[in-house]
Amino acid sequence: MNSASRCLLVFASVLYCAGALAQAYPSRPIRIVVPYTPGGFTDVTTRIVAAELMKSVGQNIIIDNRPGANSIVGVEIVSKSAPDGYTLVSVIPAHAANQTLYPKLPYHSVNSFAPVSLAASAPLILCVTNSLPATSVKELVALAKSRPGKLSFASSGVGASAHLSMELLMMMTGISMVHVPYKGTAPALIDLTAGQVQVMFDVPSSMLPHAKAGKIRALAMASEKRYSAAPELPTISESAVPGYASGSWVGFLAPANTPREVVAKLGKEMMAIVNRPDVRERFIQIGIEPVGNSPAEFTVFLKNEVAKWEKVIRTANVKVDQ
Repeated sequence: MNSASRCLLVFASVLYCAGALAQAYPSRPIRIVVPYTPGGFTDVTTRIVAAELMKSVGQNIIIDNRPGANSIVGVEIVSKSAPDGYTLVSVIPAHAANQTLYPKLPYHSVNSFAPVSLAASAPLILCVTNSLPATSVKELVALAKSRPGKLSFASSGVGASAHLSMELLMMMTGISMVHVPYKGTAPALIDLTAGQVQVMFDVPSSMLPHAKAGKIRALAMASEKRYSAAPELPTISESAVPGYASGSWVGFLAPANTPREVVAKLGKEMMAIVNRPDVRERFIQIGIEPVGNSPAEFTVFLKNEVAKWEKVIRTANVKVDQ
C-alpha cells in the first residue's frame, strides 16, 4: 500500500469514528449548569430547552443551579469538566463581560469553551419601586440628577446585562446611582418590591408579572421598538434618551475540545427545538425572543459580545471586588 492509499485509509477511519461517536452520543444523562439561582431568565430559558432536548435525544437532562461570583462559580465548573458533551453551561451577557471585569478569570470566556447555540434573546424593562416618585424615564432621570448618588439600582450581578445596561443609561444621561448586585434576579426583585433598592432593569418574564400586579412600576422598555406584550410602555429611546437600546440573551457552551461532531449534534438539536412553532410560542408568551443558531454563528456572536461590553466597562470604569 502506497503512502497516498494509507492517508486515504486513515482519513476514512477518522470520518467513520467521528460518525460513530456522533451516533452513539448521548448514551447517558447530560448535565446543564445554570450559574444563577432558580426562577430567573437564564434558568427558565434553560429549562424550556432542556425539557425538549431530553425528548429529542432520549436521555435525562439534569439542571444544576450553581450561583455565585457573577456566574464564575458555575462556569468554572464546566470549563474544567471532561470535554465529552455531558456537561454544558447556559450563559448570558455577564459571561462576555467577565472577560474584561476579571483580569484573573480562571478561564477564557471564548477560548475555554465550545459554543453550541444561542437559544434566545430578550429585551429589558426598566422598573422602579412603588415608593419612588417617578412615573416616566424623564422623571426618573430628573430625580436622579437632583439626588446624585442617592438612588440605588439592583442587578443580578456585576457585569450582568441588567448592570451594564444601567451603566450605559447613566453614561448617556449623566446621572449617578449606586449599584447593588445580587446573586440572581429573584433576590434582587424581592428587594425592589420591598423598596430596599429603587430601580432595576431585567427581562419582561421576570418583571412584567410583578408590574401588572402593581407590586412595582414599569417605566419603559430598553428595546428599539415597543414590546408587543406591553404596547403601552414606551421605549427609553422614544421617551427620554434617543438612541438607547439594550437587551439580554441565553446561550449554551460546552468545554473546549469537546468533539466537533458532538457540538454539531447538540447545536442541531437545539436549533431544531428553538425553531419549533410550539416552543417559539412558549418563549414569546413569556417575553423571550427565540433565536436558535449554529455553533459557528454563536462563536462569532460571543466574540462580538466580549468586544462590545469591554468598551462599555472601560468607558464607565466598572470595577469589581476581587
